[in-house]
Amino acid sequence: MSAARLEHANVTVSDPKATAAWLGDVFGWHIRWQGPALNNGFTVHVGTDDAYVALYSPGNAQPGRDNSYATIGGLNHIAVFTDDIDSVESRVKSAGFTPTNHNDYEPGRRFYFDDSDGIEWEVASHQR
Repeated sequence: MSAARLEHANVTVSDPKATAAWLGDVFGWHIRWQGPALNNGFTVHVGTDDAYVALYSPGNAQPGRDNSYATIGGLNHIAVFTDDIDSVESRVKSAGFTPTNHNDYEPGRRFYFDDSDGIEWEVASHQR
């Protein structure tokens, strides 16, 4: 049996176009599709040719109030992998975000940052 692969994740954001713009700048991703969505909302699919994040807004979304790590079904973070973690960290800073929680792990390094919607992103690399 062949293993399934993750194609996309769908998250609610305040402004899909603005989020897609910084994701493109920071991670080098491109917009795959954008248009009208459920409940008179708008969605932008941004990522690579193989996988993407669907950024959805119904136009009246409210900020989360719960700690996702303590909420069943909560989104804890979205992780990306890079071959050049230092360059990505520089772009994260240039986008106005603050990298935190730098750690070495086997076999590389990682850090985290929160975006303007409070979504936590993990950046990992096999670089030492």
